[in-house]
Amino acid sequence: MRPKLKKFLQFIANPRLLLCFAIAWLITNGWSYLMLAAGAYFKIGWMTTVATAYLAFLWLPFSPEKIATFAIAITLLRALYPNDQKTLAVLKRFHRKAKAAIQKQKEKHRRED
Repeated sequence: MRPKLKKFLQFIANPRLLLCFAIAWLITNGWSYLMLAAGAYFKIGWMTTVATAYLAFLWLPFSPEKIATFAIAITLLRALYPNDQKTLAVLKRFHRKAKAAIQKQKEKHRRED
């Protein structure tokens, strides 16, 4: 368990991935928090309303924001750091495992029908 946890923490603490994730978060969420703060500080009603409405949508259980943020972060990582093969290899391994798990579930579901 320890080696896997250490490997995961090293992957997450990668400065390149953190930078890409921060940029992706600003694209998907951050602007609304900044807009809400600016609207409240400067008393601009439409800014507060738009930001609050978007943030309310983000907190709904079916909001795809986290998936979009992660997808944007991976895209940025590939675009900004194409030579970071170590991080991209970890992502590809996660992708292969996820695809295999989904395929296994599909096969199990087909056998049950």
